Amino acid sequence: MAVRGVRGAITVEADTKEEVLASTRLLLQEIISRNNLQPEDIASMIFTTTADISSVFPAQAVRSLEGEGWSFVPVMCAREIPVPGSLPLCVRVMMHVNTDKSPQEIHHVFLRDAVKLRPDLASRS
Repeated sequence: MAVRGVRGAITVEADTKEEVLASTRLLLQEIISRNNLQPEDIASMIFTTTADISSVFPAQAVRSLEGEGWSFVPVMCAREIPVPGSLPLCVRVMMHVNTDKSPQEIHHVFLRDAVKLRPDLASRS
């Protein structure tokens, strides 16, 4: 079994606690569904946000997922590098997943305007 990275990103309409958590939850649910993941498959998750998001830690959305085991998944948050002209109001996640799938079988998920980040990967899912 290998550890594979699963990428995902979503944009939010506004920097509010409710919007950031709801959008992050949607992103996580899509990644979990498309890759058929269980909490015990996930070694860790790293979330980043653009500088215009500061209302809440998006990692908190993990704790609201249905099912047992999510409270044991290690999560952390960081800030994206503020590159001029980069996509605003964006939450990104990198999941480290224990899996037998090849890199080509992983479904990365980019939602809303975040599709612009990796249209090549977004079109595969």
